[in-house]
Amino acid sequence: MKPFTVQKFLAKLVVAIIVLLLTSCKNNPETTVTNQPILSDYNLGEKWVWKYKGVTDEGEVRSDGTDTRAIVNFNGELGMTIDKDTVLVSDFVKPEDSETPRYKWPLEVGKTWTYEKDWTSQDGTTGKQSQDVEVLSFKEETVGAGTFMAYTITYKGTISNSRGYSAKTDEVWLYAPKIKNFIKMTQVQDGFSYTEELIEYSK
Repeated sequence: MKPFTVQKFLAKLVVAIIVLLLTSCKNNPETTVTNQPILSDYNLGEKWVWKYKGVTDEGEVRSDGTDTRAIVNFNGELGMTIDKDTVLVSDFVKPEDSETPRYKWPLEVGKTWTYEKDWTSQDGTTGKQSQDVEVLSFKEETVGAGTFMAYTITYKGTISNSRGYSAKTDEVWLYAPKIKNFIKMTQVQDGFSYTEELIEYSK
């Protein structure tokens, strides 16, 4: 009977440890895993408004304004307004076909990857951005629009263009899964600081 009792005790102990671990994971936001939003996560009329500002080290303001995105009816489908354009949300939520994406889903604390992007400006200038990315935390963050659980994601690397410009660029993004968007972004690049902060969200 004694071996049976020991086995029974050990079995109960293992179950207790598993329950404890599961409870700990549930209560610890650092264990949260977030998948990419899907079409059904968006609602008609949903709106995000950011305040942005760019300032040089000398205090010269080079950009100052607001950026609004909203979910609208676009030919019978959900569309998202971006500047003067409207894109289908169904296209927006497609998995990014890149080995070096802005967000590498699913997001979770401790995850790392490389973000690279080639771009061409309106005047024909081409450029490249290359950064090492790390998800540092998932916790409450407060911005103008309120308080949200958000991932803190750092991007550290360089940006260069065909005109010979090259600079170190460091960014911090706060991404809030509940609203499927970033709530704050700060960028420091070659004597220039740029910030975007969510000041309004509605659905």
